[in-house]
Amino acid sequence: MSFDGINIPQKLVPGNYLQLGLAAQRQTQRNFKELLEKRKLPENGWKEEEIEALVHQLAALDSNNFGHNVGLGEREARIACKLVARRHYNFGHGIGRSGDLLESQPKAAGSTLMANLTNALLLDLIQTIGMRTCRGCFLVPMATGMTLTLCLLALHKQRPKAKYVLWSRIDQKSCFKAITAAGLQPVIINNLVLTEEQSLVTDSDRFLQHINKLGPDNILCLYTTTSCFAPRNSDDIVEIAKLAKLMALPHLVNNAYGLQCNSITTQLDRAQRVGRIDYIVQSTDKNLLVPVGGAIVASRDEESLKHLASSYAGRASSSQTLDVFMTLLSLGHKGYLNLLEERRNNFQYLKLRLQQFAAMHREVVPQCQNNSISLALTLSSLSVTPGSRSVTELGAMLHTRGISGVRVVPVGQTKSIDGYEFKNFGSHRDQLNVPYLTVAASLGVTGSEIDKFFEVLDKCWTQFTKLS
Repeated sequence: MSFDGINIPQKLVPGNYLQLGLAAQRQTQRNFKELLEKRKLPENGWKEEEIEALVHQLAALDSNNFGHNVGLGEREARIACKLVARRHYNFGHGIGRSGDLLESQPKAAGSTLMANLTNALLLDLIQTIGMRTCRGCFLVPMATGMTLTLCLLALHKQRPKAKYVLWSRIDQKSCFKAITAAGLQPVIINNLVLTEEQSLVTDSDRFLQHINKLGPDNILCLYTTTSCFAPRNSDDIVEIAKLAKLMALPHLVNNAYGLQCNSITTQLDRAQRVGRIDYIVQSTDKNLLVPVGGAIVASRDEESLKHLASSYAGRASSSQTLDVFMTLLSLGHKGYLNLLEERRNNFQYLKLRLQQFAAMHREVVPQCQNNSISLALTLSSLSVTPGSRSVTELGAMLHTRGISGVRVVPVGQTKSIDGYEFKNFGSHRDQLNVPYLTVAASLGVTGSEIDKFFEVLDKCWTQFTKLS
């Protein structure tokens, strides 16, 4: 609360002492006022006390927190466990209304305000880091895979006769299952292999061939990916966006952890200028360092976003919105930009150390010009005679020693997903001659963690070769 306008007797507190406290309180209130009126991310992050004070004020606007409220509906945001109530700061109504994520709730003015303000702050951040062509975005309280499914279902409402999704292959299950979960038929576009660099790139010509073969009216959308596991590069978003515009086809982009990469945001911005992208989907956990459970959908077409929001069934949890809202305020512009700079520097450090390690062991780090998050290292010297130890054991050795996130891709691994078979799954291609491992320098990684990784990798490598 604010003490301004309250006549506080001198007997309670001397006036000169009180004025010092009120001056500090007014500064906090000015911060609140500026945030609500301008709807821009603060330049510097706020203190935890300021964030909590604002969140409590917003929660007080929801009807379940009214002292005089008598709730006779079927859903009144009653919370049985006080631990749960405190964890959620007494927000219980969620966001949106039945069937529309962006609609206001009469019982939840505070939740509505927080949701809309969070979306505004996200748009400000997205534009600041390079995607200036985006005109709108909103947070979906589902992880990336299901949010991609929601996008496909929304597009299908507009193109009910179209059933094919032209998908540039990336060996990550949720990306593919997003298509089958929507009841659609994937058309898998294999990547081109650049032999000299040992990396993979988009086969744009194959997209065009399938469009001509199937007919544009039968195609729901083109579906591409930016951030991905090396040695696959980011898809050529600009060329596919041009093709989507030329053929009047929707274009969905899986940008799971691409917000943290300047080259990707620049590419997406250009693609929206010269071509067509309907929805760009990115994870909140990967890009904002919050718990898993949310995704951000961005677009330059605000009407498309409204259509997507109205395709959501029921109300939605406000938990993910609260996490993102508090995180954004704690970081501010400078805090987030500092994280991006640290990640860029650590990627270069990881790449240098990996190249040095590769040279020592006569291995190769494929040159992925359009992938500045993930790196690959061949394991040709560990791929020995048939019947010997599997290279996947190296990944298990690393994992048991506290190294998480490293993926070891063996030769010959086949996986079936919803009836579709993927040869050499994990490598993004059918033909694979040499196994490899991948590592990534994602947001929040530190130089000391990279050093620790190579310390453990060296020991595991030596142990593996001795036992083989």
